[in-house]
Amino acid sequence: MSRVRVHRCRVLFVVFCAGLLAALATAQEQPKAEVFGGYQHTQISSTGADGWNASFTGNVNRWFGVTADFSGVYKNFSGAGARAYTYAFGPTFSVRHGHVTPFAHVLLGGVHVSAGFESLSASTNGFATMIGGGVDVQAAKHVAIRVFQGDWIVWQVQGVTSKSSGRVSAGLVIRF
Repeated sequence: MSRVRVHRCRVLFVVFCAGLLAALATAQEQPKAEVFGGYQHTQISSTGADGWNASFTGNVNRWFGVTADFSGVYKNFSGAGARAYTYAFGPTFSVRHGHVTPFAHVLLGGVHVSAGFESLSASTNGFATMIGGGVDVQAAKHVAIRVFQGDWIVWQVQGVTSKSSGRVSAGLVIRF
């Protein structure tokens, strides 16, 4: 199966799961779970790349949750294409105050980086750490807008550590 098909299948799976969870949502003061999906811009040293960011947070109580975060960014350089996918997990701390919910998280996981030019291609895996947070604003009973999420990213790939990367994301949050 081609990489484009695999990517499309993953995106459709995330959309399906979000729709299923939205159908199961019930009224509650504190959401038991939150699903986020949206746009992201990642800055790697002096190069920017655009893509998507998705996460699922299971809330243990009003202020503590556990998050699974997935993202992909894409960049073309004079005919050469590069992609980076991250998957990370960790604690999220929230302050629920009315319609505004600021949060902070520390996520640990991995990164898969690949590049290709004409018939040549290469890929590698590494370790990723994302430290950051953001702000969600409630738009409806079970819907919030993630107006901002910012993360400092540390990548370690093939013995090289990059500490000058960051990402910003914005999008839609479905709460259950």
